[in-house]
Amino acid sequence: MPLVSSRTKLAGLAALTALGSFAAVGTATAATTPVLNGSWAPFSRCPVDAAPMLAADGLDKSPQCVSSFSANGTIKLGNSTVVTGKSDLQLGIVQNPDGTSSVVAPAAGAIIADSATVPGGLLGLMCPNDIPLISDVCKSITNADLNKITATLESVGTPSDFDQIAGVLTDQPIVTIPVRVHLENPILGSNCYIGTKANPILLRPRNLDAPAFGVERFDGNGSANEEGDMSRLNLLGSTQVDKTFAVPGASGCGLLGILDGAVNLKNGLPSAAGKNSLVLNNTQTYLGGLYAPGTAAPNAGRTLAQNWHSAVK
Repeated sequence: MPLVSSRTKLAGLAALTALGSFAAVGTATAATTPVLNGSWAPFSRCPVDAAPMLAADGLDKSPQCVSSFSANGTIKLGNSTVVTGKSDLQLGIVQNPDGTSSVVAPAAGAIIADSATVPGGLLGLMCPNDIPLISDVCKSITNADLNKITATLESVGTPSDFDQIAGVLTDQPIVTIPVRVHLENPILGSNCYIGTKANPILLRPRNLDAPAFGVERFDGNGSANEEGDMSRLNLLGSTQVDKTFAVPGASGCGLLGILDGAVNLKNGLPSAAGKNSLVLNNTQTYLGGLYAPGTAAPNAGRTLAQNWHSAVK
């Protein structure tokens, strides 16, 4: 059987990745995030209706909502550094009687982040390269649309190891967040990822500096009230960092993963722990729940959910 030429492979690759991108756009559905009143505002994705949250009685188990927002930052994976945009982490937390916490993720994932543009695009990501097929791909990149790559951080599982006390301290891991990075480009296709559901990147952010600390009380519908049934802990202004995570290699890049090796070679992937970093600037972290959950026992979880829904605008 004759060998298929590099140019023939490239033509097939372009056709299939274009089809894949079209299908992804055609089947995507936009999630609607509610807007909440007053002090409830940061918790728009708190999974208050999840079974573990509803089951929290307020005595042995207490339900809470956590939100952490950063407007920008950077992430370094191997040899590549990308400036990131907004990131929004939201969780449900059930405080257990032994002092540990059980984490409940929103149905759409714990973290939602803006897509970022990869510096240098596809040319910077894998060119120049002396592999014949990759060289042909590099030569085909003749305009900005083919060159542009966006990278999006995505949740791929439920976070774990939440430590409420670490949120007010420095240099202590606050939570473990499993993620992958989605690379999108017409040539890479729509299934190119760094990290997978089975082998994710595990981020463990910690405060580089101590956040400003504050507490407020509010009514169930979010309105401010110094004697309200709800309370919110505000931890503001800290830079959060992580330099401990490892990064697996890329997968699914190009037809049948044919471009994985080029992406990995140019970017130094896989990359061991200590060679990668995450920086989240000016984080705004909030922890909200019933001020005295025991007074709502055994229905603290249901009361929290009712209050959350009453705050939806």
